Parts: sequence; structure tokens; C-alpha cells
Amino acid sequence: MRPFRIDVADEVLDDLRTRLSQTRWPEAECVADWSQGIPLGYTRELAEYWASGYDWRSREAALNRFAQFITEIDGLDIHFIHQRSPHQDAFPLLITHGWPGSIVEFHKVIEPLTNPTAHGGQVEDAFHVVCPSLPGYGFSGKPIRHGWGVDKIAQAWETLMLRLGYARYGAQGGDWGAAVTTQMGRHRGHCAAIHLNMPIAYPPAGDIADSSEEEREALAALTHHQRWGTGYSEQQSTRPQTLGYGLADSPVGQMAWIVEKFAAWMDCAGNPENVLSRDELLDNVMMYWATNSGASSARLYWESFKTLDATGRVEVPTGIAAFPKEVLRVPRSWCEPNYNITRWTTMARGGHFAAFEQPGLFVEDVRAFFETVRR
Repeated sequence: MRPFRIDVADEVLDDLRTRLSQTRWPEAECVADWSQGIPLGYTRELAEYWASGYDWRSREAALNRFAQFITEIDGLDIHFIHQRSPHQDAFPLLITHGWPGSIVEFHKVIEPLTNPTAHGGQVEDAFHVVCPSLPGYGFSGKPIRHGWGVDKIAQAWETLMLRLGYARYGAQGGDWGAAVTTQMGRHRGHCAAIHLNMPIAYPPAGDIADSSEEEREALAALTHHQRWGTGYSEQQSTRPQTLGYGLADSPVGQMAWIVEKFAAWMDCAGNPENVLSRDELLDNVMMYWATNSGASSARLYWESFKTLDATGRVEVPTGIAAFPKEVLRVPRSWCEPNYNITRWTTMARGGHFAAFEQPGLFVEDVRAFFETVRR
């Protein structure tokens, strides 16, 4: 274990500002909404703020309030936050992000989870929190050989938790984190229970006429997403290297690639700043730009995207928080064959980035679910 602090070199920040000032812009979109992608006007405004108003050093210092480390697992450096609770009997909890997110997603929930008595909870609600950066993401190493897919990451996370001395723990995840967490539940091992905000489930075969209204609505949403919302995943799962050249070279390209998804996937009425501040949006973009991880993060799609329907039911207790604006809004009936669901919560608001968007609701549900499996 090597202690780690985020410390982006001045040269990287200087280069960023230079590149932003020399951006070659496309013409404006032909529509009055986001249906062709992130609008030119908003993109220019956000890029200008990034260049002249955004203070990375203060944001970096805020992230460094969390204890961070690097450890090598199977030849790859893994970066992670390990924030221990002041309460010694706290339950170990591993939380995994996805794309286009990062550990930044959890900056508002780590302290309420680790120190509940300072944030409206009880001593019995306390967790020791571990938040790793996925391989190829953020400050984790970039795999130089293929094979770092969901299953291998799940095994690596088990190694990490045991290395930290946690012989029994819980796991939580959304997006790729949900896929990794699902695999940990399948493997059982030392993971006692899992909590998801994006369960991996699909509509069953059969006549749609036999479906409930909820199932028909979910199927319609899935069909719409497959038609209009999957271009990014097709590119990242088939040609991540080709995409990577543009993401590595253009900060505006990297920013637009990410922020458009925040606008589309959050419960934000089409404007990401209705939910997150500009600083928070750019904090997350910086996890990709400062580490040049556009290509390496996309490769996880190439490694694992076609294998997300892996067979095998999760038998450990499973809690699911169903947020209304999640990208894949799957009803409980689709999830039951895949998971041993012991708690299902239909959330009043929130979207894909649950901990980032609705930290209070997220913390409340995580506390309530793991209360049932702490002992």
C-alpha cells in the first residue's frame, strides 16, 4: 500500500488552458435542443469557465481530504480511497463507479457513510468506505494487455478488500460498478451482500401482451435508449482506440463526450446544472483529462460489453434502489430471476449518477439495506 495524493502537474494545467484557447469549433447544431448532442453555445460557455473560472487546485485539495492509496494487483496499480470510520465497529463497504463517472461521484456520501453521527445518523450506521478507481480510469493504472474485464475486476476488488483486512464486507455499485458488484455477488466469496442502483436485467421472452403496464413502460424506455442513446457504447465497445485519439487530443472533445451523458442520464430536466454545479461537472471531466484516460476507460466496453448477460443468479442478499430517471429502468419482475432481492426501494427522484445527484436518498437507502446484514 502506498499513500497517494492527487497532485496534477502544473504543466498539465498549462497545456489544458492552451488547448482550450486553441479549440477549433464546429458549426452550431440544427435544432433548438440537445437531440443532436451537446449544444455549441453551452459547450463554449462551459469551456470558457474551465479555462478561466475553474480552480482545479481548490478542487484537488477538497478531494485530498479523503485518504487515498495505490496498491498493485495482478501487475496493475489500483488507486482507491480508503476512508475509515471513527467508529470501530463500522461495516466495510466497497463502492464502485462506472463510465463516464469517477470517484468524484462519491464526494458527498463518503463522510455521511463513515461518520453518521455528524450527518444525521446513528453509530450503528457507520461504514469503513473503500472507493477504487476502475482499471484504466482516473489514477488507476492502464492495462497494457487485454483481459481486465468485469470478472477480473470483481476478483481484484475481492483481493483489495482482503488486503485491507476486511474478511466480511458489502459492495455497492451503479453502471460498470453495478456489473462488477453483481459479479462479486455471484462469486460470493467474502462479500456478504450487495446494493445496486442499476441492476443488470433484461425483459423476459414472451408476448408483450402478457406484460404489466410497468413492464411495457420499461420496454418502451429500453427501446428508445437502444435507438437514440447507445452510439457511445457501440463506439467504445468496438473501436475504443480510434475514439481515444480525439479524446486524448481535445479537452473540449473529452468534456463534451462526458457532459452530454450527464445531461441525458440525470434527473435534471435536460440541464445538468439543475443538479450539479459547473465545478462538479468539471471535477469529473478532470479525472479523465488529467490522467489521459479517454481511451483506456473506453476499453472496458470492448472487454466486457457483450458479456453483461452472464448467467448465474446472485444469491447473497441484494438491495436495489430504483431511481426514476435511470438509463435502464428495469422493473422488479425482470430483476427477480437474477438477484435475491431483500430490499427494493422506488426512489422519488434521481437518475443514473445516484450518489452524485441525490446523496441524501442514496445514503439513507444504503444505511437501511446494510442494517439487515451487518451481523
